Amino acid sequence: MDQENKMEQEMKEATGRVVRMTAANLQLRAFAVESKYIVEYARKAHETSPVATAALGRLLSAGAMMGAMLKNQQDLLTLQIKCDGPIRGLTVTADAKGNVKGYVNVPRFEGFARPDHKLDVGGALGYGTLTVIKDLGLKEPFAGTTELLTGEIAEDLTYYFATSEQTPSSVGLGVLLNKEDGSVRQAGGFLIQVMPEAKDEVIDVLEQNLSGIQSVTALLEDGCDAVQMLERILAGLDPQLEQESPCRFACDCSREKIEKVLLSLGEKDLSDLSEGKDDVEVKCHFCNSAYRFSPAEIRDMLSAVREGAKGKQ
Repeated sequence: MDQENKMEQEMKEATGRVVRMTAANLQLRAFAVESKYIVEYARKAHETSPVATAALGRLLSAGAMMGAMLKNQQDLLTLQIKCDGPIRGLTVTADAKGNVKGYVNVPRFEGFARPDHKLDVGGALGYGTLTVIKDLGLKEPFAGTTELLTGEIAEDLTYYFATSEQTPSSVGLGVLLNKEDGSVRQAGGFLIQVMPEAKDEVIDVLEQNLSGIQSVTALLEDGCDAVQMLERILAGLDPQLEQESPCRFACDCSREKIEKVLLSLGEKDLSDLSEGKDDVEVKCHFCNSAYRFSPAEIRDMLSAVREGAKGKQ
């Protein structure tokens, strides 16, 4: 099996599950995701170091849940973090069909363990901003930007929902790695939102339940799946399962799309590339799939660009 087909097969296996619940007679809505295999695929595809795996895994988990919040099948969501830490930023996109993908600007760097031996994602991100972009098919996409409060991502998303969408929320995200090889042992998250009509006593029960939750990875290590995770968080609030659906790491890159990118470079850049003796390799940002083009293929593209330029004269 060649590398391109191998990556394609591994991507098909990079699946998870998102569940949606309501509680307290629709006063609360909640989402949870199981994303271990999605994050593990991203780790291998991008060859991320442990702290980069944790950061990207958290954002992928958040993207999967927020994608499930979109109303229309054609809606798209982008989560973008720009920061001054060594990771330099992350980008994740998701849709309403359960597809999610993402990458880290700097996938490999070492260190960033906290005194409690947990990975210091906040330290790796440093100062920066979180931007949420929703393309809902309108004339202009909705975009909201907030500062990173901690860089731990879950707290930053909680702050985003409160300030940009005026929706009190609680977000939990977690990635646990195997110490031996850095592979993903557990990954997932939850997102709880308080509706405007929620009563104080409902909020009190929710807050009490959340205070008893150690972490997302602790719940997963304790054997909880996404449904059981929400049942614990919403205990005593009559949780009702509304929907469960698959999610997956999915990238729509292709050789044809990469060729269009090369054609867009213009005559001068293509001319420079065509003079080389070796194949030109172009990698997709999101899934790191590599596409190779021979010098002869580059020369054919150059001829096409030149013919197009003549036609416009």
